[in-house]
Amino acid sequence: MRTRTAATATATAAVALLAATAVPANAAAPAAVGWSVQHGTAAATGERWTEPSGGWPSSTLVIEGELTNTGAGCYSVWTRFVYDLAPGPVRKHAEICGPGSVEVDVRQSYWITTTGSITVCRGTEDTSDCGTWRSVTTWPANRR
Repeated sequence: MRTRTAATATATAAVALLAATAVPANAAAPAAVGWSVQHGTAAATGERWTEPSGGWPSSTLVIEGELTNTGAGCYSVWTRFVYDLAPGPVRKHAEICGPGSVEVDVRQSYWITTTGSITVCRGTEDTSDCGTWRSVTTWPANRR
């Protein structure tokens, strides 16, 4: 009987904790967090935040911004994410050749154990010549 009572108390405490930490649907959206990376004649800047998706503990990490190039070469924006210590593949999200700018729009599944980085690379085929990888999961990355 004691085991059943302890289990009930633990479950009740867990539900109370989740309810206390949940963000109300009508809560004001906190400000987004800025990010920026650069390499050669290209730079990418923007904002990032998380959005609810399917309930706790999962959410969506949103990274939006712009890749700008002032030179003649080609550049691209790449991300890489690690899930529970398991690295995922690098992914290209934007590319530009010559002067101008293009949109960067990344939507990534995010859990509290996810880490991720973003960079700008010379060329559009791989990540062999890139700027510094910058974290996009250093918090706070606020809900919007």
